[in-house]
Amino acid sequence: MRPDPDVIAPSFKRRISGVTSTLVRLVPTQARDIAIAACGPALPPEVPRIPLHRLPFLPRRPRVWHARRNVEMLGGLVLRALGQDLRLLFTSASQRRHTAYTRWLIGRMDRIVATSDRSAAFLTRPATVIRHGIDTDAFRPPPDRAALRRELGLPEGLLVGCYGRIRPSKGTDLFLDAMLDLLPDRPGAHAVVMGGTAPKFARFAADLRARAAASPVADRIHFRPEARPWEMAGWFGALDLYVAPQRHEGFGLTPLEAMACGAAVVATDAGAFDELVVPERTGLIVPRGDAPALKAALSRALDDAPARVAWGAAGPAHVAESFRLEDEAAALNAIYREMLAAAR
Repeated sequence: MRPDPDVIAPSFKRRISGVTSTLVRLVPTQARDIAIAACGPALPPEVPRIPLHRLPFLPRRPRVWHARRNVEMLGGLVLRALGQDLRLLFTSASQRRHTAYTRWLIGRMDRIVATSDRSAAFLTRPATVIRHGIDTDAFRPPPDRAALRRELGLPEGLLVGCYGRIRPSKGTDLFLDAMLDLLPDRPGAHAVVMGGTAPKFARFAADLRARAAASPVADRIHFRPEARPWEMAGWFGALDLYVAPQRHEGFGLTPLEAMACGAAVVATDAGAFDELVVPERTGLIVPRGDAPALKAALSRALDDAPARVAWGAAGPAHVAESFRLEDEAAALNAIYREMLAAAR
């Protein structure tokens, strides 16, 4: 990586998040074609990086600052006020009305990208829609699923997973409720819940664990600690069925990652999920927050093995056709070049 990049992609949060996952998979791909560096904590060594303390002292010349959170938009504005010649780009994944503060920040950006048509509809200024993509070299069906499960310490049988932050907005409780109802009549099935928990949701997560432990199927509900984004391909590849039960979501990468790894998907219509999952081809879509609909879809997916297997088999080709990481990287790099050319 050249020490003076043309594009800077900040990620200021210390905990692993969706933005962290985005930078980990995207920046190395973009770096093949443009001088880009990420900055911030919680990034693995393979991601091209620039230390935060160097930012105010970079040579003054045009470069793009690509923010994905409010704090990073603010950081770009501060650096520009300090004399850095930044062109400010913001990617919005939110699917709700922005706060007045966020609208103020967005109003000071030079360009806007939205991750879905629905996200673009909540913006008050024009945006370019660029959907997320998946690294299909990293996320692909495993050559030996049984061996992978042994390596990860997962059981044999029909494996159903729900991954992501454990909090009400992610619908982890909806998944657990459905599994507590469905597993007793399906002795070969297991549920896997994986994700980290913010302190304010610790009681919520503890309650889920307690309910699972007190149930007749406690030995078939497996809680696992949060894995790092670059370790997730194996966890998706071990599954037969992935469930995305979110009540609220921005974009939501996990259905794409699961489909790329050959798992069938049941998802709500939160985020961009209904733009990702093809009903009856790669899985099923249900209304967000609708517990009976989620349970019914899971019941069908568990019991209809031919359909479930067919959905999983169709996933990798669907992702490769429509959601390639290289296409996302190329579209963003094209915007960076337009912004840099206009500044020179």
